[in-house]
Amino acid sequence: MNNTSTELTWDPAQIWADYQPTPLLELPALARRANVARLFVKVEAERPLGNFKALGGMFAGLRALGRVAGAVFPHDLGHDLRAPLPRLICASDGNHGLAVAAAAARAGTSARVYLPVDVSSARAQRIEAFGAEVVWIDGTYDDAVCAAAEAARSGEGLLIPDTTSDPHDTIVQDVMDGYAVIARELVAQFRAEGNTRPSHLLVQAGVGGLAAAMADGLMDLMQAPHRIVVVEPKSAACVAHALAVGHPVHIPGELRTSATMLSCGLASAPALQILQRHDARAVVVDEDELRTAPQALREAMGPATTESGAAGLAGLLHLAANPALRAEHQLDANSVVLLIVTEGIVNG
Repeated sequence: MNNTSTELTWDPAQIWADYQPTPLLELPALARRANVARLFVKVEAERPLGNFKALGGMFAGLRALGRVAGAVFPHDLGHDLRAPLPRLICASDGNHGLAVAAAAARAGTSARVYLPVDVSSARAQRIEAFGAEVVWIDGTYDDAVCAAAEAARSGEGLLIPDTTSDPHDTIVQDVMDGYAVIARELVAQFRAEGNTRPSHLLVQAGVGGLAAAMADGLMDLMQAPHRIVVVEPKSAACVAHALAVGHPVHIPGELRTSATMLSCGLASAPALQILQRHDARAVVVDEDELRTAPQALREAMGPATTESGAAGLAGLLHLAANPALRAEHQLDANSVVLLIVTEGIVNG
């Protein structure tokens, strides 16, 4: 990321004493199916909290609390501070809210998480297990974003968003800098593979923050054609729309998709700027492609995940089956593809 301070290059062991990089798996069966040379999968299901959002929401939440309290991130938080820490507030489809709730618990304060009604009770219960309050919003994720922002404006707490219309939003930048840990791990892991470097990254997007962090963090690792492909459901393709028109555009509708963590209607402005700088492209996939991707991953000896977690694979198989799209994205038998499985199974 384009940091102005080395303070943002943080060590996850500051939060998790048993921190280990998540695995990078090679799946030859999927490479053969997609007719590419090699295919690698980064397994974020093995991250604390079971998904990649643990990095962004926890880092941004603790850093924001540190700014308010004048504390050293993260060590002084929750220990003999002169004044109580504010409540953390956020909107979520589940995973970002879980990370923000965990950050609040780590710091000894409270959290309030605004969830759209389509979020499963199992995801809500995981958030509540950290002592957070869940507020249900009868609407979309974007409606929850608006409700959380209004609550913060009313003085009810400190907003920890993972999306914004402000391209210079400090906290959203912190969230993406949290995700950058994944890219740093990947650089080390590919170096351990010798001369292997990915030529294509297919990465799912809700508002685009993960894709942006990977585009920046893997810039020097990737080889030609250095293709960043953002994958989204057809019903919630807000990043694809933003890339097409050059700025975030709110897409209408209920945004319903089996890839529930990707049901977002407006791309994040700072994420979009980064993706534009890296000439990122977008591909949209239908519900059948999303629903079959987790099984295809398991049949190839990959990790168990959801439609959201396997959306990058859905995008790859969509491209691989279409000769025109293969040519457009320079995907061929010499390509080395990287996918990110963003979450594990949430039961319930």
